[in-house]
Amino acid sequence: MKELSPLQKERLKYNPKLPKCLSTGINKLIITKGEKTQSVADQKEISELFKNSYGLPTVEFSTSDKEELKSARNIGVILSGGQAPGGHNVIAGLFDALKQANPDNKLYGFLGGPSGIIDGKYIELTEEIINDYRNTGGFDIIGSGRTKLETEEQFKKAWNVCQNLNITGIVIIGGDDSNTNAALLAEWFLEKNAGIQVIGCPKTIDGDLKNEQIEISFGFDTATKTYAELVGNIQRDANSAKKYWHFIKLMGRSASHVALEVALQTHPNVTLISEEVESKEMSLADVVTNITKAVVARSEAGKNFGIVLVPEGLIEFIPEIKSMIANLNDVLALIEDDTDYVNAKSETEKYEIIQKRLEPQNGAVYSSLPNMIKSQLLMDRDPHGNVQVSRIDTEKLLIAMVKERLDKMKEDGRYSGKFSDLAHFFGYEGRCAFPSNFDADYCYSLGFNAFALINFGLTGYISSVRNLTAPAKEWKAGGIPLTMMMNMEKRHGEFKPVIKKALVEIDGPVFKYLQDHREQWIMEDCYLFPGAIQYFGPTEVADITTQTLKLEQK
Repeated sequence: MKELSPLQKERLKYNPKLPKCLSTGINKLIITKGEKTQSVADQKEISELFKNSYGLPTVEFSTSDKEELKSARNIGVILSGGQAPGGHNVIAGLFDALKQANPDNKLYGFLGGPSGIIDGKYIELTEEIINDYRNTGGFDIIGSGRTKLETEEQFKKAWNVCQNLNITGIVIIGGDDSNTNAALLAEWFLEKNAGIQVIGCPKTIDGDLKNEQIEISFGFDTATKTYAELVGNIQRDANSAKKYWHFIKLMGRSASHVALEVALQTHPNVTLISEEVESKEMSLADVVTNITKAVVARSEAGKNFGIVLVPEGLIEFIPEIKSMIANLNDVLALIEDDTDYVNAKSETEKYEIIQKRLEPQNGAVYSSLPNMIKSQLLMDRDPHGNVQVSRIDTEKLLIAMVKERLDKMKEDGRYSGKFSDLAHFFGYEGRCAFPSNFDADYCYSLGFNAFALINFGLTGYISSVRNLTAPAKEWKAGGIPLTMMMNMEKRHGEFKPVIKKALVEIDGPVFKYLQDHREQWIMEDCYLFPGAIQYFGPTEVADITTQTLKLEQK
């Protein structure tokens, strides 16, 4: 038997809260259909690619006094992509719903992510297994993976595995790419009249899988609280030692939601927002200038310390860097066939070859970067063939450039302060944390609701639980078509249908709050110290949700 920590023992006892409509019983639900939908963009292209699943209506659940027991069936579940707190509770909610619907229902977990359904690797998830993972972090109950489900061969193999297990429904728990896979698989099964439904669940700590019906992706709440605790601890240290500038990079591949939320929870001196940088067409030099001004201003007030939050994806939002990376992605897609590059005898020679292959303006930008950054840009690419931005030490690049700027100012007599730096990257620390009460409740509801969608014969939908700033019993449950969230984007040099990422809206209430307090936070030490996630105690401490949700739903 596994040894459990005292906290894990207590968390296993926690009973997640459900929306009222779901808590009255899975077999008492009734469904209301809304208007037909369309994709967020590229309607013509998306409708042609999803002939069988495009234009479906939104749905919402309510309850009746009538109870309807349905035939037993087998369901499969897949964890896909990076870990996020609460994944185990999605599976627990799915399991409890299907067993409540019919005790003879079975749940199969595919091992290692989407590859599990292709290779036929699975386990039957029993109550004994599920009970060991309730309200815990991680994805270790069945593991995860990043295999793309997009080819005819993969779909056929998945169908064969489902037929062997008599599976008629699949729940894919993942982010925007994983739910794009779910949409493609649902469409293929419909085209083949396979009789297998596919439902998605919105997972990502990045917070960029959302819209009016998907108010937040699960894991965002817990991850940002975890990072905010760490940032708060560093702020307390900085305020005590009074001698370091801490540059803290926070996970968030494309959007700055994590950095923005952590800023609202902790009030650092400088917070960079990638979407703002892009909107204002700020150069790398502009970004460095803004940080340098804050350093100098605080130094003149006798404060040679501070906190800078840096979103992980910042570098590719800087216009000249973004253009260069886009061009570089195209070059790297073909570079393996370039004999000069393959036979290059040194890293420097490779850098020169890359520079020549880039368009002149992009080549000049690439050439201006330190060799450390050039090397990181050429590392292994992500599943889409793109540069892995998370491997670029943006925080160290900014430190080096700020130092250089300050040294020149010191030579000119315009700066006399001290600049000592420390760099941090908070990412993996938040992905598998014990889920907060909010995420424990939300994830359980998403899983329970996912089976409700299956129970009503729906496919090509994503589980949607809304009204999340209200108490859990007032949450609304239903689903929206996956195609509703899609647009066309360039991947591996080709345009493909993908779920559109939700970026920070610089004209929205969340960013505006940061903007309104920026000047005050630069000079005054307004640091907040949120502390560790609380699981027990008054609602205003244990069940609080994110500042982002509060401001968006205000």
